Amino acid sequence: MKNNPIIKVNHLIKKYKDVTAINDLSLEVYEGELFSLLGVNGAGKSTFLKILSCLVLPTSGKVIIDNFNIDSDSEQIKEIIAISTQETSISKNLTVKENLEFYASLVDESTDTRKERINNVIEKFHLESYLNKKAKNLSGGWQRKLSIALALVNKPKILFLDEPTLGLDVISRRELWQIINSLKKEMTIILTTHYLEEAESLSDRIAILNSGKLKAIGTKKEILDIAKVDKFEDAFIALATDGGNLYE
Repeated sequence: MKNNPIIKVNHLIKKYKDVTAINDLSLEVYEGELFSLLGVNGAGKSTFLKILSCLVLPTSGKVIIDNFNIDSDSEQIKEIIAISTQETSISKNLTVKENLEFYASLVDESTDTRKERINNVIEKFHLESYLNKKAKNLSGGWQRKLSIALALVNKPKILFLDEPTLGLDVISRRELWQIINSLKKEMTIILTTHYLEEAESLSDRIAILNSGKLKAIGTKKEILDIAKVDKFEDAFIALATDGGNLYE
């Protein structure tokens, strides 16, 4: 049985001068699910995330996040979301512990509550041995883990992960998959990725965008049925590129 929708998008349009980045997009994201956005570069994924994150306003259409309207209630929405972007959002000259303490301090809560949240993140990401290391001295994989940990330290209701494993080696990527998978029961996650295996492995549902339009939405099986193919890669190519060559 599906949970209640926590994000409702109706006839969303975003234009930049003569370019339509999002073209009449309507969909729902359910509470507690991991929802993946797929598409080639320029499909509209990043623009859509920016709108959901209250970084840019839509040209037209309606977006409701946890009963808040994105046009009028952006401050309330920002209190319940967190973002981990492609560029690791860490202060590289601070230690891991200092990064965590700084992010935790951004919310007006008691010292004990902040400490509890920091300790929970340290345990989940196994950061104990790295607390006194400066972030700039961490490997790329650990910097990405820290970036996601910072997004989680204040326990968001909705987490946006924009290409969280981009550029990581196979082992680091799989370790992050395990962490992301463990978060699915705790919050709603919106994931963008270029790794099809990642979307297949982690997602409850997947949306494929093509030139700002929604081409398909559903479980992996439902996507395969829509594309009438047996392999997810073939479904993606057919839907995300209108059946064309991915490399043209």
